[in-house]
Amino acid sequence: MERVNSARSWLVWAVAVFAYVIAVMQRTSLGVSGVEAANRFDVSASVLSTLAVLQLAVYAALQIPVGVILDRLGPRVMIGAGALLMASGQLTLALAPSIGVAIVGRILLGAGDALTFISVIRLLSAWFSGRILPQVSQWTGNIGQLGQVLSAIPLSLLLQNVGWPTTFVSAAACSVLTAVLVLLLVSNAPRTTIQRENARSWGEAMSLLRQSLGRPGTQLGFWSHYVTQSPGTVFALLWGFPLLTAGLGYSRSVASGLLTLLVAAGVVAGPIIGVLTARFPMRRSNLVLGILIVMTASWSVVLAWPGEPPFWLIVVLILTLGVGGPGSIIGFDFARTFNPMRSLGSANGVVNVGGFLASFVMMFLIGIILDLLNRARVDAGMGSDIFAWDSFRIAFAAQYVVVGFGVVMLFRARRLTRRQLDEDEGIRVAPLWVVLARAWRRRAD
Repeated sequence: MERVNSARSWLVWAVAVFAYVIAVMQRTSLGVSGVEAANRFDVSASVLSTLAVLQLAVYAALQIPVGVILDRLGPRVMIGAGALLMASGQLTLALAPSIGVAIVGRILLGAGDALTFISVIRLLSAWFSGRILPQVSQWTGNIGQLGQVLSAIPLSLLLQNVGWPTTFVSAAACSVLTAVLVLLLVSNAPRTTIQRENARSWGEAMSLLRQSLGRPGTQLGFWSHYVTQSPGTVFALLWGFPLLTAGLGYSRSVASGLLTLLVAAGVVAGPIIGVLTARFPMRRSNLVLGILIVMTASWSVVLAWPGEPPFWLIVVLILTLGVGGPGSIIGFDFARTFNPMRSLGSANGVVNVGGFLASFVMMFLIGIILDLLNRARVDAGMGSDIFAWDSFRIAFAAQYVVVGFGVVMLFRARRLTRRQLDEDEGIRVAPLWVVLARAWRRRAD
């Protein structure tokens, strides 16, 4: 008999993780091919950023509609359909004769990607329960980032050795394989719970969405995801590879190796964050803020460094950015805690908009700033150098404005969530400094 936390659960998890790994590979494939794309389609930095921004804009815009459909149809259909959409997107990109067709390909890819992660998270919530669930969610997010390794190393090597069409056709084939595995091996939930967990009508699904949007806990998840996920996504998805190669002069192999450190950092930090999330559920927002402080400090030192920063400092930056990925999973834990299972698809969709909304705004701003600085350089009589390190130093400062706004909103959502906890359940969450002071006094006594 099928049940949660069983051997069958782990088989479903393995297929879901594979689907997410391939989705991340497809999502980040433009990051390692950005320079080639600029040359192939003869476009500027701002147009190149538009290619990535449209992909993420489609992803973010579809999250809430996908969440509603997910609550109605279940995750199996959504993951399989997402894989087929990504396959069609990469195939379109492989054969694209112009930037216009390439944009269509990335839009299809963004649409398929939008169906994948929140469906995987919803699937895990049906097949696992108890304290293992936050940890499985973290493992899923971390292992999924191996897709960045696939794009940074084998996909990059394919691009260098066999060319653009073959590389992206191969990527499309991986998503077709994903769809087949999902069709053969995945079901929405153990048989005894499938009917209970899905909304009975589209009207009910829309009602569940409205309820999710109104919950402060869902909003707290949104802003937690917004501030933690976006810095690493901007780096991995588009601007990190040009910064490392054209900006700092590293070789492609060194840059690819550095991008894999994002994944390594997540693999190490993720299980720790999962345990802390399960053990200290009332301090999850403090964990989010701690991760954000570390990332902000690292970027500040790199951008303020006189001249080009040393290699070891870039390594430190990338390692801290890698912690932001598992940190963003805490947002989905807020959604799970403050929403019933029947509306979890909608809640996860709302949360997942956060980081990608911040990411595509930052990507677009960075591309515009790079072009403006390059135009000023040319007007001053100097040679064109879109990807100069001094330009990247200024452009990446746009992150502070975008993330800073998210921090303000996070504090607001946390205050509302804690107020609701107090009113509904009588749980009063004291400020962290008060808790630490009490612990210190008990230890002194």
